[in-house]
Amino acid sequence: MKLQVTRIDKDLPLPRYESPGACAFDLAARTEKVIEPKSLALIPANLIVHVPDDHVLLLCSRSSGPKKKGLLTPHGIGVIDRDYCGPEDELRVQVYNFTDAPVTVSRGERIAQAMVLPAPLVELEEVETTGQSRGGFGSTS
Repeated sequence: MKLQVTRIDKDLPLPRYESPGACAFDLAARTEKVIEPKSLALIPANLIVHVPDDHVLLLCSRSSGPKKKGLLTPHGIGVIDRDYCGPEDELRVQVYNFTDAPVTVSRGERIAQAMVLPAPLVELEEVETTGQSRGGFGSTS
């Protein structure tokens, strides 16, 4: 599958898969950004992406983010819809600095990873019940 992308800053390289077994490609910061303690920030990721029909682009944390930088993706993942691909629709990664000190993200630093997955549209059909309850929140007992 080919994924059509536009780089904002052509001096930064295209994202790539960092190993032969990787299922997500890394995104890099387009600009340097200082994230104040206990604060949210949006980091521009230098790409506009045209997601193929029946697919979604997911932005995910890099596993090293919390340990190395003290940054989390507060909502877990970012969902990039198929129609978020206009000239002003640069991907931005939302991060939260959970430390007590400012954290600097350098230009070109890998800040997140992205993967393309199938995401067919469904038609919702309302019914009176969808089945039997299996247990409480996060529990099958």
